[in-house]
Amino acid sequence: MTVFLALAALAIMVSGLAPHWSILLGLFFSLFFPKSIFIKNHGKKISGYLLQVSVVLLGAGLNFQTVLKEGGQGIVLTFFSIGLVFLLGYFLAKIFKISSPLSELIMAGTSICGGSAISAISPILKAESITMATALGIVFILNALAVFLFPPLAHWMELTQQQFGVWAALAIHDTSSVVAACQIYGDEALKIGPMLKLTRALWIIPLTLIFSLKNKNKAKLTYPWFILFFLLVSLLFSLTNELNVLVPYLSKISKTGLSLTLFLIGLNLSKEQLREIGPRPIFFGAILWVLTLTGSLFYVIHFV
Repeated sequence: MTVFLALAALAIMVSGLAPHWSILLGLFFSLFFPKSIFIKNHGKKISGYLLQVSVVLLGAGLNFQTVLKEGGQGIVLTFFSIGLVFLLGYFLAKIFKISSPLSELIMAGTSICGGSAISAISPILKAESITMATALGIVFILNALAVFLFPPLAHWMELTQQQFGVWAALAIHDTSSVVAACQIYGDEALKIGPMLKLTRALWIIPLTLIFSLKNKNKAKLTYPWFILFFLLVSLLFSLTNELNVLVPYLSKISKTGLSLTLFLIGLNLSKEQLREIGPRPIFFGAILWVLTLTGSLFYVIHFV
């Protein structure tokens, strides 16, 4: 099994397999072949580090002044977006009778940054492992769908590159899937979407503090430190023209790293997770996500 996984990873690196096909390839191996001990023990950690490195390298191709300008505007936009998702989430949780902490984990994953937000607040909410796995499973399923659905829907609606970047950043859960969808749609979308998504991800910090105060919990907080390195790389390449020759190579490495990240994410979505989810949490998470993507789509069509 390990040999096949190594060959699959090598094929992704050599062929430049598109991100949405990478996650399906990983899911195929996960569902139809036994997982290796290495993947069980280290797969999630490796995919997390690989995603962070891939996002940091994206900063090389982005002008620092543009990053600051768009990021500053994005703080306000993402604040209202996150607040609205939580309001809708609490209302829907009562309808579907989804109790805390599962409802709050799904809301955090939908409003901020998917698996990262869920992982950050799970210890604060003292969520059991099956509750965390359920929230992560729902988010990963919807993420996989987003990578497939967003680009063709955007082409059908004739969204501009800028509109698509904003829409993806506001409506797709995980950073990996935002980058993947933007990469499929075009280079300009790839410059806008991940940048705004990182701004959205910064809300992990106040969210963890709010839940800590609410639950009077002193659990260790996790912060997205890689965003700082993303900004530093963008600043370095904006100030040093001599480094611009490296941008195409770093961009290629970043895109390949993203595809490998999604391959590993697919590998970590197990049959057990799918079985344990149940219909009500799926409907809750899916409807909350559909409301999020339609609301953000209305915004980008009329205001971007």
